[in-house]
Amino acid sequence: MIRLFEIKDGKICEICKAEGEHNFSLETLQAADWIDALEPDDKEREQLSSLLSIDLPESDEIEEIEASARCFVDQAGIHVHSLFLAISEGRHHTVTVATILQADRLITIRESDIADFRLLRMRARQKQVICNAPDTLLVTILDQKIENHADTLEDIHRQLEDVSHLVLEDECADLEDAISKLAKLEDSNGKIRLCLMDTQRDISFLLKQFKDRPELTEALREVMRDLDTLMSHTTFLFDKINFLMDSTQGFINIEQNQIIKTFSIAAVVFLPPTLVASIYGMNFDFMPELDWSLGYPWALLLMVASGFAPYWLFKRKGWL
Repeated sequence: MIRLFEIKDGKICEICKAEGEHNFSLETLQAADWIDALEPDDKEREQLSSLLSIDLPESDEIEEIEASARCFVDQAGIHVHSLFLAISEGRHHTVTVATILQADRLITIRESDIADFRLLRMRARQKQVICNAPDTLLVTILDQKIENHADTLEDIHRQLEDVSHLVLEDECADLEDAISKLAKLEDSNGKIRLCLMDTQRDISFLLKQFKDRPELTEALREVMRDLDTLMSHTTFLFDKINFLMDSTQGFINIEQNQIIKTFSIAAVVFLPPTLVASIYGMNFDFMPELDWSLGYPWALLLMVASGFAPYWLFKRKGWL
C-alpha cells in the first residue's frame, strides 16, 4: 500500500487516491513530497524503483545491523534505516523503516503497520504536521518517535508501580504471575532502549549530513537531548525491574523455605512417637509391659509426650 502526501502552506496533507486502489501514476508519485510504502507489492515496488532509478532494498537488507548498511548516501539520496516500536498480541517488537531522503521528497518503506505513522497520518489529516520541506518532515518523524517512546515508558512505569504494590504489599499476591509481568515489562523496556540507541546513531549521521543547515541541526540536537533523557529513564526502569524481580524471587524462596521448615518440624515432632511405637511393636517374648494392664495407655501417653516435647522446645526457641 502506498500513501502520498504533499506540503501545502507549511503543512503536510494526504493526496487523495485518483486511480484504482492504492495505484498512482508516475506523475503523481513524482509530485508527492512524502511517499509512505507499507508492505509494497511487486507493482508498487516497480513504480518506486522507476521513480528512484534504483532497486528498492529488500527486507533482509533493511534489517542489517551494521552502521554502514543502515545509514549511507548514494545517488538516490540519504538512506536511514531506523528501528521503530510496534505492538502485536500485547507484546512490543521492533520494525525497521527504510527512509530515503531526496531533495524534493521523502520515501519511507516498511513491512509492518506502526502506531507512529498512524498518528502522523491522523495529525496530517487535521493539518497539524508543520513542515516546509521533506528533510524537516524526517526530523518531525524522529521527534514524534521519541515522544511516543516517552509515552510508552510512562505506561511501563505505571505498570511497574502496580507490580510493585502487588509484590511488596499484597500478602495474597500471585508471585509467579508477578514474575511473568516483570519479564514482559523488561522485554518492552529493552526494545525501547534498542530503538533509542538506534535513533542516536541515526541522528548523529543526520547531524553530519545537515551541518550546513543550522535550523535542522538545532532541531536534531533538541531531539537528541530528549533522547538522552529517555535513555536515563530506561536505565532507571531496568534497575527497578531487577529490584522487583529479585524481591519476588526472594519472597518465593521464603515461602518455599517456610514450607520445607514446616515439613521438617513435622518430621521431627513425629519422630519420637514413631520411635516409641516401634519399640512397643517389637515381637520379643520377654517384654515387661506386655502383661501390664496400663501398658497401652502408658504407650499412648509416652508417644504424646515425646511428640509435644520437641514442639515445646521449638516454640520456646522461636523457631515456630
